[in-house]
Amino acid sequence: MRKELSDKLDAEAPLTPADLRELLLLKEEADLQSLYEAAYRIKVKYVGKRVNLRGLIEFSNLCTKNCYYCGIRRDNTHVKRYRMTLEEILREARWADEIKLGSVVLQSGERSDAEFADFVESAVKGIKEISGGALGITLSCGEQNEETYRRWFNAGAHRYLLRIETSNPEFYRRLHPADHSYEQRKNCLALLKKAGFMTGSGVMIGVPGQTVDDLVSDLLFFRDQDLDMVGMGPYIVHDDTPLAKQFPDFAAHKEDQLVLALKMIAVTRLFLKDVNIASTTALQALREDGRETGLLAGGNVIMPNITETRYRDSYQLYRGKPGLKDAPENGMTALKKMIESIGETIAFGEWGDSPHFRNKSR
Repeated sequence: MRKELSDKLDAEAPLTPADLRELLLLKEEADLQSLYEAAYRIKVKYVGKRVNLRGLIEFSNLCTKNCYYCGIRRDNTHVKRYRMTLEEILREARWADEIKLGSVVLQSGERSDAEFADFVESAVKGIKEISGGALGITLSCGEQNEETYRRWFNAGAHRYLLRIETSNPEFYRRLHPADHSYEQRKNCLALLKKAGFMTGSGVMIGVPGQTVDDLVSDLLFFRDQDLDMVGMGPYIVHDDTPLAKQFPDFAAHKEDQLVLALKMIAVTRLFLKDVNIASTTALQALREDGRETGLLAGGNVIMPNITETRYRDSYQLYRGKPGLKDAPENGMTALKKMIESIGETIAFGEWGDSPHFRNKSR
């Protein structure tokens, strides 16, 4: 890494697009280690050495979208479709409250019908009721209209993750059918903020055809959207998708995908400083220690899967998703041990809101 750029990182000087590009192109192991260490210092300074947990409840894989990369896309007929009952969702949320996770995520395939809006609203209200308001609630339920977002916010949800997947409109069109709209998805981020949500987005990293300049644009998109949280991960193929055919030798590039994802986490931390950044399960799918390396590269949020195990096989967005058979209790024990092994602690019983959101709300 050039000394001038290294000095910039040490001084926390603003990074230019050219700087971002240079950082994402780093290849030497020593340079990568310097990058991760610089990002970790910034993380410790702005968000601390505390990992915020979000108990992930994947409550439905019914989806009206047909994205070319996703394992639960509408036209994948090999998927067993399901929707958890309200009672099942509340049972998982109650367990999350009992072990002081502090926060849960309700995630599903994308639907925008009235029945779905009513169901999610009931689930949010139910979680608030059974936890006495103690559990924070993040939603990741796709594109909706402004009224639905307001209903869900008023019911008690306060964070929302809607991944843009790429900030390049033309590339977006290559990843989606013609009836999927980049402009609509971007507009939904504005509607979420208008409704009051702490808003998060993110991208896939290492998609066939993606360039470093695309990733730089993604970073600028995060900044310009004034996001509170970033949830992004490496692209991993799912065999029952059109995009998988463009990456037939994916298995030979797993380490490259991991390194590029870690670089994006680190550069996002250096660039945006006080946002929440997830260290995703997809990192672990590429390497067993992927999630801890994500934390050491600047991530501060982990979403342990607390979905009932009998549903997990049916919610595979990509190949090789880890933990499909792990009981939630065993997963939490292993997660706690992992986090402690790298010198961090879990912020039990906390919502873990983004410092960026708190700072701009003052």
